[in-house]
Amino acid sequence: MYIPTSPLNRRHLLRATGAGLAVTLFPQLATAQTDVYPARPIELIVPSSAGGGTDVMARAFSEAMRKHLAQPLLVINRPGASGAIGMQEVLNAKADGYKVCVVFAELAILPHLGQVKFTADDFTLIARLNADPSAMTVKVDAPWKTIEEFLAAGKKAPVPLQVGNAGVGSIWHLAAAALEERAQVKFNHIPFQGAAPAIQALLGGHIDAVSVSPGEVSAHVAGGKFRTLAVMADQRFRGFDAVPTLKERGIDLSIGTWRGLALPKATPANVVSVLTAATKAAAADPQFVETLGRLNLGFSFADADTFRAAIQRDNAFFKQLITKLDLKT
Repeated sequence: MYIPTSPLNRRHLLRATGAGLAVTLFPQLATAQTDVYPARPIELIVPSSAGGGTDVMARAFSEAMRKHLAQPLLVINRPGASGAIGMQEVLNAKADGYKVCVVFAELAILPHLGQVKFTADDFTLIARLNADPSAMTVKVDAPWKTIEEFLAAGKKAPVPLQVGNAGVGSIWHLAAAALEERAQVKFNHIPFQGAAPAIQALLGGHIDAVSVSPGEVSAHVAGGKFRTLAVMADQRFRGFDAVPTLKERGIDLSIGTWRGLALPKATPANVVSVLTAATKAAAADPQFVETLGRLNLGFSFADADTFRAAIQRDNAFFKQLITKLDLKT
């Protein structure tokens, strides 16, 4: 059937025909826009509960990334199993860059406990952003004013002192267990789904102490509710200048966490490149560094290669420590 066309209709027809030929002859043009990464918001999986140091750092970083990435990072908490649930979720997801994982020291711990089948080698690392020591902390009205008094009481108590941590096999569990071994004292380790609920338990008087990072207790220390007895670091921690290190008290123990970003190993190189560049820029943003400082979280940036080398060193350290403490399940 012949349908007469006006000049305007003929122009529309030519455009449509030309577009159809472009899709037929050059299909890559049809997907060029959808291939740009990121084309939609990215999920930032935080394998711990809201309110803890990892969550707070992730939210500060997400805010900093707004200036350096075309799409937002949406913080999603997946607590449980000392980080294993959240990390496994990212590894199970499609390796397209739309699920990014906050990884922490448990990545070098859990494999040696026999609790997970993945290792750091299953991830493509982006960067390390933060590092913090463990801080042994009690309520301000507790009878112990020093770490020596706390440990002495632990040796004499008919029932072991209850020390809360972020979960069985978490870095804070290992820190308290290592102190237990070095000081020859017995603790009852109480696991929670992250540092935040452990801190709430201490506030409520349900446990005797917590082993978490300084930043996670800093608000309660400043508010006169908590007292930090010692930090497990080589040097005193900024913001906790009056708090001694264990080494100052004759206990040779330095242990803590680190936090960074990672993707599944099969993630395309162009996606890794985009995230790496944006992460480096966001980490250098003065606002991000100032936010971590205000929250008493230690800023510690390392690129992917340096980060991986540090994890390999921790791998060896935690393997030896777990064997020594006989913690493998």
